Amino acid sequence: MAIKVALLNFCFDDYTIELANSLVNHVDLTLIQQEKSAAACEGVLDELIPVLRFEKPPMRHPGNIRSIGEMMRIIQEVQPDVLHVQESNDIWYLLTLLFAKMPPMVTTIHDVFGHPGDAEQVFASQYTRQIAFYRSQQLIVHTQQHKQTLNQQFRIPKEKINILPHGELGSLYHRRTQKYSLPKEPSTLLFFGRIWPYKGLKYLLQAMPLVAERIPDVKLIIAGRGENLHQYFPDGYDEKRYEIINNFISNEDVVKLFQRSTATILPYIEASQSGVAALSYGMGTPIIASEVGGLKEIVKDQEDGLLVPPGDVEALANAIINLLSDQKLYNQIHSAMKNRCQQDLNWDNIAQQTVEVYQKLIA
Repeated sequence: MAIKVALLNFCFDDYTIELANSLVNHVDLTLIQQEKSAAACEGVLDELIPVLRFEKPPMRHPGNIRSIGEMMRIIQEVQPDVLHVQESNDIWYLLTLLFAKMPPMVTTIHDVFGHPGDAEQVFASQYTRQIAFYRSQQLIVHTQQHKQTLNQQFRIPKEKINILPHGELGSLYHRRTQKYSLPKEPSTLLFFGRIWPYKGLKYLLQAMPLVAERIPDVKLIIAGRGENLHQYFPDGYDEKRYEIINNFISNEDVVKLFQRSTATILPYIEASQSGVAALSYGMGTPIIASEVGGLKEIVKDQEDGLLVPPGDVEALANAIINLLSDQKLYNQIHSAMKNRCQQDLNWDNIAQQTVEVYQKLIA
């Protein structure tokens, strides 16, 4: 008899959709999520998956008491063998964990700590997020570094912590859009996603003149929201060298950006896992990343990407020059990325490993 699983999602829509689409082939699955996640699921979530939704007001709204009550009613109605939660820093949910009787729980921890300089962090989450670590019978993380941190700093037993990779996201974005097939622009780089200090954009901008000395037509696309980009370009910028998209980016434009770009640059000074890396792998756009945190486990240096020391402008520039000027290296990395997407980054493989976590919990 199939394990009955309720998959509870607050904000990791892309990850949840792809995991659910594969899990439904292995378990009796119900997806529970906020109403605002409905749009992300439209046209890409398997129609066989029952979806139950609840309204979730802003964090400071007293209506959260009713909202969390509705969430608990739905969980009790489903009566799952396993409740699998995609990590939430929502204080109302975490306080509920302290007092409510929950089904056997698995929680996927995407980030053990908040990111430095992230202005969107939930107030007091650095204190409350630990509740989920202790109230869950099993945890899923994406890197060995995550497991080590949970074990050493939070005293979570190793046998409770399971390492499963973050699956590729390129195929999801292709399903959401028309089948674009734009040619790669030979010397175009992409910096994509939320723009906060820990993303290390300043180091990439310092590296650009060094790259331009060797590759005069190099171009950088900066696409995302977060910091005010004016601080990086107080005197304006050369529109032939930089393309800046500092607003909401549609799914179609996301696909076009990765297809146009020759490489995705992740010059982070701090990292746990990376949804941008998962998207870049799936889109077949080679990655140059800082050798920091979980990134140094996700990207295999000189195999399916290139790693450089964090904050090292010269090393970053040299890696970009090498990738853009060495076609053999580029082809090798591109081929290795495709293989990764069919192996450890493949969602059906991840779903099967997830089911093994459920079986361990039930046993």
